[in-house]
Amino acid sequence: MDFSNESRVLHRCSAQIGNLLLLSLWHLVHSIIRICNFTLDIANVLESYLISSGLLGRYKSLHIAKLRYLAIVIESEEAYQTSKIIELLQWLELLVSNMFAFMIRKKSKDFILENLDGAILFQDAHENNVLLDQQHMTLEFVSFSDGKEAVAKAANVLFMKYSKSGVTDQNQKEKIFTESQMSEALKTVGSGGPEPDLLLVYGPARCHLGFPAWRIKYTEIVHMGPLKSMNYGSLIKAIYKFTMVRQNYGK
Repeated sequence: MDFSNESRVLHRCSAQIGNLLLLSLWHLVHSIIRICNFTLDIANVLESYLISSGLLGRYKSLHIAKLRYLAIVIESEEAYQTSKIIELLQWLELLVSNMFAFMIRKKSKDFILENLDGAILFQDAHENNVLLDQQHMTLEFVSFSDGKEAVAKAANVLFMKYSKSGVTDQNQKEKIFTESQMSEALKTVGSGGPEPDLLLVYGPARCHLGFPAWRIKYTEIVHMGPLKSMNYGSLIKAIYKFTMVRQNYGK
């Protein structure tokens, strides 16, 4: 019995020591990761400052011609920071004069347009056949609900078109719509639109936040972090990295 008790005590001690070692290892790894992230953040802030100051020569010349359409997605909570959005668009206007900025929030549209001199809506330019020049910033405002509504309308267009074709019920069950047919249906309901070359995402989530998926098939997506932490240097860096990428295939 004594040997049995001693064995149990040793087993418990070994288990406790093992758990303590694992916990210590977890805290050590967690601390190393935090230190690495902190170091990277400091390095990025320093680099952004140097870029903004013009001290890094390679960022002074941007091949803007490669960036025809630029998309911006802002997380819904941060989209209320209209002053930050206007500041961001003013920075972009200095870098890319002929562009499309796609915003996720529509309620701030009038306020943003009032505070951007010479900005025009893409919808107005398209409907009035106005040629887009390099003297005005062209904006298109898109919301999360637009994507759902567009898909529903496009599906209805395909259904009505297929129903009128007079095919049998058996063939209807086997019908598979192609990507080109869906794209054509989306254009029919007015939700085609240009495909951006670069998509900048502002917010905590690393995703396109509901931006129409059919318009970003070949789009480069860059997560820029929270809107409140935006800076001019990181914006130049993101555009510079895109313009330096060699595209072997795409649109």
